[in-house]
Parts: sequence; C-alpha cells; structure tokens
Amino acid sequence: MKIKAQIAMVMNLDKCIGCHTCSITCKSSWTNRRGTEYMYFNNVETKPGIGYPKHWEDQDRYKGGWTAKDGHLALRSGSRVERLLKIFYNPDQPTVDDYYEPWTYDYETLIHSGRKNHQPIARPRSVFTKKRMEIKWGPNWDDDLAGGSEIAVKDYNLNRLGEKIAFDYHDVFMKYLPRTCNHCLNPACVAACPSGAIYKRDEDGIVLVSQDICRGWRHCISACPYKKIYYNWETNKAEKCTFCFPRIENGLPMICADTCVGRLRYAGVLLYDLDRVEAAAATENKEDIYQSTLDVIQNPFDPAVIEAARRAGLSDKWIVAAQKSPVYKFIKKWQVALPLHAEFRTLPMVWYVPPMSPILNNFAAQKALPAPDQMRIPLAYLAELFAAGNTEVVYKVIERLLAMRHHMRGKVVGQMPPDVKSDMEASEIEKMYRLMALAKYRERFVIPAGIEKKRAALFEEQGSCGFERGDRF
Repeated sequence: MKIKAQIAMVMNLDKCIGCHTCSITCKSSWTNRRGTEYMYFNNVETKPGIGYPKHWEDQDRYKGGWTAKDGHLALRSGSRVERLLKIFYNPDQPTVDDYYEPWTYDYETLIHSGRKNHQPIARPRSVFTKKRMEIKWGPNWDDDLAGGSEIAVKDYNLNRLGEKIAFDYHDVFMKYLPRTCNHCLNPACVAACPSGAIYKRDEDGIVLVSQDICRGWRHCISACPYKKIYYNWETNKAEKCTFCFPRIENGLPMICADTCVGRLRYAGVLLYDLDRVEAAAATENKEDIYQSTLDVIQNPFDPAVIEAARRAGLSDKWIVAAQKSPVYKFIKKWQVALPLHAEFRTLPMVWYVPPMSPILNNFAAQKALPAPDQMRIPLAYLAELFAAGNTEVVYKVIERLLAMRHHMRGKVVGQMPPDVKSDMEASEIEKMYRLMALAKYRERFVIPAGIEKKRAALFEEQGSCGFERGDRF
C-alpha cells in the first residue's frame, strides 16, 4: 500500500444554472493573455449538445485516453513509435474550427469615423489574422439549445444509444455540464508527452505543464480524452487548468469553485493507493471501472491507511483534511457522485452528482415525485456520461437522491411514501442533505494550507531579490 493525497472536486449538477460565472472568473485569472484567446480551462456545456471542442467525446476521431487488453494499458493514440512518426504532423487533434476562431471588433471605425449619414459599424475581425471574418461558431454557440433537432442529434452520447431514446417534444431534456481538467490518477497526457513536460505533483496530485520543458509537440492534446489541454499559438507551449495551485497551497479553493453562484462545487482531499491505480485503469469490463476506482480511494479513518499515509510523508493536517473532506463523503461514503466517462480509463478526480429532472408528462398526474426511470433525463443517457453505460450504477445514485428528497419532504409534510426504499440511515440522509443544500464555505471546501516551514522561508525572501536576466528584471 502506497498512500498518496489527491485534491479532488465534486459538482452537484442539480444546482448548476448555466450562468458561466466559473468560466469568466477562470478566464480572467488564467487565460487573459495573447495566445490564449480561445482557451477555456473551465467551460459549461449544454447537454445534449456538441460540446467544446466539437465532439470531444468521440475518441474514434481524436484517439484520446487508454485502451485495455489482457490487463495491459495502452494509449489509444498509439505506441511510442507510432507517436514518433506523428511528432511533426498529428492529425488526431481538434482544429481551430472545432474550438472557435476568436474575434474582436473594429472599434477604430467607430472611434475615428467621420461624419456620415449612417451609423458606422464595428465589424468582427479575427484575432489571429486581423482580417474581417464571419462569426459561425463560438464556445457556447449551442447554449440552451439541447431540445433543438440540429443540436441534439449531434450529441455523441445520444448517437451511441441509437433508437433506445425516443421522446416527444414535451419530454425533451436539458442539463448543464461544467467541465475542467480532471487531474486524473492515470493521466494520458502525462504518458503521451514526448518531452516529459507534463507531470503530476507528488504532494497533491495536481497535473501541471512545465513551460520550460514543453516543446509544443501537442501529443498531450490528442491524448487527453477530455480535450482540456490547449496550445498557445503565441508561446508555442501547452497550457491547461492548474486547479489554481497557488490558492490550494494557501488553503483556498479553486477560483471557479470559490465564485460559483449555485454553490455546486466541493473541493477536498482524497487518499488513494498508488499501487492499485494501474490495475483499476486496466479493468477489462468498462462498466466495472467505476467500482475499481472506488477501491483505489481509501478510507481516511482506517488505522492502516493512516499509518501508510504517515510513512509516505503526509502530515497529520492532510490526514485530518481527508477525514473531513466533502468529496470523500460524496464519492466513497454515500456513493452519489460519479466520474465523467470512466471508460476513458484515466481515473478522473473531478466527479459529478447526476441531476434529477422533472417527471415525464405521462406520470405527472399520478405522483408528486417520480421513480428514477420516470424522469425526463433517461438513465441510459446519464449512464453514457457517468457510468460507462452501466444503468444500474446511475439508478442506485438517483434512488438515493430521491430517498433524500422523500425523507426531507416527509419531515415537512408529515408523511413518508410507503414505496420509498433507502439503504442509508436517516441520520446519514440528513447529513447528505445539509452538505448539498445548507453547507457553509468551510464545509464545502476543506483544503489544508500547504506552506510548510521550508516553503515559508522562500516566501519570506520575496521582494529581497529578483529574477535577474542581464539588465532586465
């Protein structure tokens, strides 16, 4: 047993209102520079929908993630030799059109236009070429259009289900899906990087890109199945979400989580067994990967785990943080959070509480609260997103969420429906309700400050010296 600490995040999709505040605060903090105009480390997608970049879930096209055969893992993008042959030309990655070509407006026309009979117009101009362009696509072009036939039929998950999902207009469904880098336990981007520029931090599991070592080969972009690594066309370097590690080191949550209007994000520490990661990722049946990932995550109250964590160099404050972690409760204790596309075999560490949706029209007159399979969002669709197609896993999660809703309704109304079943005790249900609905800031974010004595000494030296380069500072 080799215990490591991992900063993880859980998002409760029932509370996401699609306001994009997380995207804006992330972009203004991290990607407000030249060369990063098209980058969104955090974005919010409407599902069903195409996504950003277009069709990012289609790994037959992009060759992202891992494959498993006879218990052995291999990058879908190919062997080392195959990737070497594509080092100067890699077709398995999105183009600018799959993201969008960023634009600005010709404001000079407005400012310096002379007297005219008609109002001057600020036409869009490409940020890349500075030439006039016609806007045809953007990062949220299909926002709130999930019910539209042109959008829904292009959703990768719906296409995989084929004729299993057929619904009338009054049964169409829509949900929001915030996405960021998953800081996976088995990151494909790290394995695919030819120069070794991408690495997973030993102290907290955050995946970063060394700008000094990166040579812009872009194999990380094709290898990442979530397409959350971007190419800076100005610096010729790869960039990605950093989980706001300067904030994490000071005990603060990520900026996207801190500014979330719906308070749907939770951040905390997980303890996992590094020795089990490869076997979990190589699980033969993709529908069993979720359970294998749960087996990797360890109980922070187990004396054997605590002792192994201390041997691995984890301080007591990290162990205590893991014990108080809200993400551990959602993922392991209550098991109501699920990973996004577990079949990619990267073991993502950003998990989601699936959304509950309104009852289907043909059941609405019969009951107040539906059964898991009577909601507008089909279980099969949620299973494609969060359980590698295993509808039983999603059914169990929705059943627990409904049991919580029935229990709290019963406390107010004074009656409990006789057909409601739950494998959780009433006290645990009420704790889960509090964390989901009423939790304060320090309950939603439990992150130990990582500034130890050695690192604190470096901070004390700030201002006493600079990064001198000849006559420049």
